[in-house]
Amino acid sequence: MKYDYLIVGSGLFGSVFAHCANKQGQRCLVIDKRPNLGGNLYCEKISDINVHKYGPHIFHTSNKKVWTFVNSIVEFNRFTESPVAIYKGKAYNLPFNMNTFSQMWGVITPEEAKNKIDEQRKEMEGKIPSNLEEQAISLVGRDIYERLIKGYTEKQWGRKCSELPPFIIRRLPVRFVYDNNYFNDIYQGVPIGGYNKLIEGLLEGIDTKVDTDFFANRREFESMADKIVFTGKIDEFYDYRYGKLEYRTVRFENEILNTSNYQGLAQINYTDAAIPYTRIIEHKHFEAFADDVYKNPQTVISREYSVEWTDGMEPYYPINDEKNTNLYKQYEALAQKEDAVIFGGRLAEYKYYDMGPIVEKVLNMFM
Repeated sequence: MKYDYLIVGSGLFGSVFAHCANKQGQRCLVIDKRPNLGGNLYCEKISDINVHKYGPHIFHTSNKKVWTFVNSIVEFNRFTESPVAIYKGKAYNLPFNMNTFSQMWGVITPEEAKNKIDEQRKEMEGKIPSNLEEQAISLVGRDIYERLIKGYTEKQWGRKCSELPPFIIRRLPVRFVYDNNYFNDIYQGVPIGGYNKLIEGLLEGIDTKVDTDFFANRREFESMADKIVFTGKIDEFYDYRYGKLEYRTVRFENEILNTSNYQGLAQINYTDAAIPYTRIIEHKHFEAFADDVYKNPQTVISREYSVEWTDGMEPYYPINDEKNTNLYKQYEALAQKEDAVIFGGRLAEYKYYDMGPIVEKVLNMFM
């Protein structure tokens, strides 16, 4: 059978594209090398809890069209991301807001907090930050940097902050209000019943194949469709012609615990360098609005360890330093010459994407 589109990868970009094309009468085949659909959104059921297998995902957007679209596929709950950071046994609210400043310095008013931060920023006065450490201190001062940024960032990137470029942390959200909502977007939530329901809804009525590697039978797959939508690694598509792009990846350590509520919220970051993992995710809190969530006597937690990526591991975070940015531009130039291939998503565009902008981008392609 001849298809209009062969879509390589069933993550959010590929699934939304297939859905929109199908609605316009285009024939689509979606293939994925993993044994399941959904890419990094895939949820695994453990102890009757939807476990975000490839890390936590919270959908957020200020685009009403995007929010209406995803809710037309599956209803989303009203989950609000409000993580906590723990440093040497003390908890601090995130993002940096008046609760954080009160916990750190005992200040009560925004003016007191601003004065404290301005006082600590003075050590960088007149200097141009040459690395991430100096950039962070110039923005929020040494106390916040030492307790809430330094250890976490060094674990995340596997390098000292003094060795990382300043642009990584060019902007830090600082709020002088008592508000722990991590995102500024108007709409925020998680699909009721988990992300698998979103992917299943998007791909309903569309041909799909899992455990199917595009590169194992590339010529055959290319002959099956008029156009290809490619969401994998762009350097792999071009057989690493200019070299391999680099990533950071994550190792997850899951544990089933015989308690109904382990940490009281979905995400706790551990910013102390002495603790090897970056954060602990307790998955049931993503769907805490369901009446029976806390009736479950068990819970599932995931400890996350940030590690250097090597071949065979899942690529997570593009390393947007000068070397990798220049390498990507070479591949991007090749991609722009393609008439029958559409590149989209985190790996194909070598760019960290939130989910909202991915959906918005695909919807705009079909307007």
